Amino acid sequence: MPTFSRRTLLLAGVAGVTAFTATADARPSDPFTLGVASGDPTPDGVVLWTRLAVEPLAEDGMGGMPNRPIEVRWQVADDERFTRIVQQGSTLARPEDGHSVHLELTGLEPGREYFYRFRTLNHISRTGRTRTAPPPEALQVPLTMAFASCAQYEHGYFTAYRRLAEDEPDLVLHLGDYTYEYEAGIHVAPTGNVRHIEGPTTTTLAGYRRRQAQYKSDPDLQAAHAAAPWAVIWDDHEIANNWAGLQPDTPQADFAKRRAAAFQAYYENMPVRRSPRLYRRIRWGSLATFHMLDTRQYRTDQACGDGLQLCPERLAPERTMLGDDQEKWLFDGFRESAARWDVLGQQVFFSQYDYIPGDVDKFLLDAWDGYVADRDRVVAGFAGVRNAIVLTGDVHAAWGAEVKQRWDDPSSKTLATELVTTSITAGGDGSEEYQDTPLWLKENPHVKYFNNRRGYTLTRFTPDELRTDFRGLDHVTRPGSPVHTKASFAVEDRVPGLHRL
Repeated sequence: MPTFSRRTLLLAGVAGVTAFTATADARPSDPFTLGVASGDPTPDGVVLWTRLAVEPLAEDGMGGMPNRPIEVRWQVADDERFTRIVQQGSTLARPEDGHSVHLELTGLEPGREYFYRFRTLNHISRTGRTRTAPPPEALQVPLTMAFASCAQYEHGYFTAYRRLAEDEPDLVLHLGDYTYEYEAGIHVAPTGNVRHIEGPTTTTLAGYRRRQAQYKSDPDLQAAHAAAPWAVIWDDHEIANNWAGLQPDTPQADFAKRRAAAFQAYYENMPVRRSPRLYRRIRWGSLATFHMLDTRQYRTDQACGDGLQLCPERLAPERTMLGDDQEKWLFDGFRESAARWDVLGQQVFFSQYDYIPGDVDKFLLDAWDGYVADRDRVVAGFAGVRNAIVLTGDVHAAWGAEVKQRWDDPSSKTLATELVTTSITAGGDGSEEYQDTPLWLKENPHVKYFNNRRGYTLTRFTPDELRTDFRGLDHVTRPGSPVHTKASFAVEDRVPGLHRL
């Protein structure tokens, strides 16, 4: 058997070649066109995922698979050559779940690296690398975590995902806009669209399945999924632009049915557990707890018709981003936390941000600025944890901000730190900064950093410090860009706020 380096296995997609019994029903086409993934690690397990599709862009959304269950065999090993297999078995990929496979494994060792693969129809999948979380009491085991958001297929190539995989993180968080719902040519980047999306605007289960399949067919995205376990959360574009609860951005018939179809396709295509809700916690020993929030499904509809404007209604105390149940769940988690770092994995800009320099204040009402009372309650809740960190996507640029006790008083106490990742592609190539950035930062002194390149954010958690590297690409309108660290910051234990390195 030939020997492959980890990078060859994980980034080039070479499948293992040891004996692995196939099913009797062989087909000539590869059903593993959408890759493999893992997610939501625990100390004794992880979710393993794949979805069978011999024709990923089939118009009926079924990937060219027959309307019957297909047996899929799987293996987990603690070496990449699969000479030490620790678990194996078989399961069924069912048509009612889009022929997806979700294995919720248990019985693994904590804090361990594992390798996994699938086989069916005489084909073997690529090999994936995953990792279990450390034991609950573990504090001294550092964590390298990358987070990303906003991958618009038409706006650019997914090189940032491949660069993320090459950084070999232990965990990846995706904070939303994993896919975009638009038909071709509707959502155009400033630098123009460089790739073509198939199908109409997604409104049906078949459409959402097909859109997910086109994204999952991208080799750079597959490389990132195969490199580490992911924890994912949706934002708006996995369903429809700026949706809120059962309210779409623009009036449309039977939005509830459309949303249910999008939810089903999201589950089928993500390495998540079967659960009645998406908000959940990922614990990394006693070092970090990730509170993954759903800021779409339970929110009040946006105030004043959404958009960027002056809007007194945004201050109404009854307005909620999280909903009563999720808010209680979050505050219970704060009170019970023994983690060194408590981290919110969420979607939209958390810190106050006035977009108009001068005496007139204008705020983005789809973000937390449209839900001021709920944000104030969350900020008050930060007092119950040792170190509070907010991770954010959505806004297509990298930002660093300090969460203030009183937003309009720069000298007020800093209670938390917000790190905002740029987009994978949304917005096209971008630039180093906007021309009037100094004016924006003067209007918002708690914002300490801005960069408008595409990329992702790499973090390293230790008991004493959180280090952040904002990673940016030169371009996404053509493939193969190198990645550079645009800026690095540290947050010290018990000292909220950003210190530039």
